[in-house]
Amino acid sequence: MRYAQRGYLLLLNGMALLAAIMLVWLMVAVVLSVVIRNLGLQPSAWFFLSTEYAMFYLTLLGAPWLVRQKGHVHIELLTSVLPPPVLNILSRGVSLLCVVVCAVLAWKGLDLVMLNIERSDYDVRAFFVPRWILTIVFPISFTLMAIEFGRFVVGQEILHSGEAGIKE
Repeated sequence: MRYAQRGYLLLLNGMALLAAIMLVWLMVAVVLSVVIRNLGLQPSAWFFLSTEYAMFYLTLLGAPWLVRQKGHVHIELLTSVLPPPVLNILSRGVSLLCVVVCAVLAWKGLDLVMLNIERSDYDVRAFFVPRWILTIVFPISFTLMAIEFGRFVVGQEILHSGEAGIKE
């Protein structure tokens, strides 16, 4: 079981690292594109296409790690004034709702991937890219997010801290 847990954490951290690398690539590609344009040249269509894909991928690849770190955005005004038993129930209820939403999105994402493969769909822009390469991240990321939110439903830890303000 310990190896499975390590492998799972390695997967989450690897996806987050890949998302971080893509974020750096976005910065580099934008700077290079501006420099190339200022030199009077036309940047490769690959720059634009790769930044579009990177924005999409980095959002979904980093999301499960963000849930694990409790890095999500929520309104602390309500959670900070709730008594601990009510906060516990509310937080677990919100987490359960998140599990259901993520599970539905993972299922629909898997349907979409299968449909893209079945139809041999391509994303036709500067290059022909099989569409399943774009959509495969949906079922993976939303399944992992459902698992992470599930930890807050059944685990000892809850999603919301009950404290207001920045905690660093």
